Amino acid sequence: MRYAQGGGLTDARRAARERVRLEAAGRFEDGAKNKEIAAALRVGERSVERWRRQWRESGVEGVRSKGSPGRPKLSAAQIVRLETELERGPLAHGWVDQRWTLARVKTLIGRLFHVSYTVEGTWRLLKRHGWSWQQPARRAIERDDEAVELWKKEVAAGKSTAAARGAWIVCEDEASQSLRPPRARSWGRVGRTPVVRVRGRGSGRVSMAGMVCFRPGDRSRLIYSFRVHRGRKGEPKGFTWQDYRDLIVRAHNQLKGPIVLVWDNLRTHLMPRMKEFIAANEDWLTVFHFPSYAPDLNPQEGIWSLVKRTIGNLAAANLDQLAAAVKRSLRKTQYRPHLIDSCLIGTGLTLTN
Repeated sequence: MRYAQGGGLTDARRAARERVRLEAAGRFEDGAKNKEIAAALRVGERSVERWRRQWRESGVEGVRSKGSPGRPKLSAAQIVRLETELERGPLAHGWVDQRWTLARVKTLIGRLFHVSYTVEGTWRLLKRHGWSWQQPARRAIERDDEAVELWKKEVAAGKSTAAARGAWIVCEDEASQSLRPPRARSWGRVGRTPVVRVRGRGSGRVSMAGMVCFRPGDRSRLIYSFRVHRGRKGEPKGFTWQDYRDLIVRAHNQLKGPIVLVWDNLRTHLMPRMKEFIAANEDWLTVFHFPSYAPDLNPQEGIWSLVKRTIGNLAAANLDQLAAAVKRSLRKTQYRPHLIDSCLIGTGLTLTN
């Protein structure tokens, strides 16, 4: 019998094995010979001999399976401790990088409990307790987790304000894309890496500023501003504070309600003229700032991820073709509110406290 990934027999295989044993017990009562039973049940004669001895000693109950012989080597308390140490990360245990491999987990188990596991046994142990091989998310070393927790409490007050005023919660962010598109996986012949030819020369990029808008009971919205920078002399290299002001006003007009705006600490967001605009419109505009080095809290980042995915391996001939592809992706997302909602879910945040 083969073992399942969790380290024991699957339910179906365990039930099948039990049926074979019980049928063998019935044939013992009928006086069948071991060789005949082994051929009929397609098992080894030595197994049949062992079952017959058990049947003679304890009857049918003696033939029943006693469970998988592969019992866990670690107790429940040791498993809890192992998971705690794994969550601390490989750096805390002397490795120079932050990858947990089966060999390293095997070594850690030996250090902690003086118990020997094989690499395959380590894999089964991890799978059995809810661990899997994953690609980790990146977090900046400069990130202050305590500041993030304080920010969540501050935003909770913003949610209460939004609920009391019937306001929209709006998250803003910026992104850009050059003629070199993101790389996306593609099928190719084994041993021959696929090659995507892209523009290696030329300046310019497509800049985007987007807002995802949420309010309980309403369809989620995406509002964005779009600009193509061709690298010409005197052309602005990014959005100005007036561009952000106009985007906020446009969102207010389209949403037809108060706004609780959450954005990062970009220098343009903190300019005196922008602060004056916010103060002059405090009757419908309330502003919060994301903590530093915490892009994972901004659902608009998820929108940019969706856009970059749709233009993966795009061999754009010029900026106009790139701009058309990006704009087409943004427009499609506007008509798919479930995608916008999924970006909020991915941050772990909610609309209510």
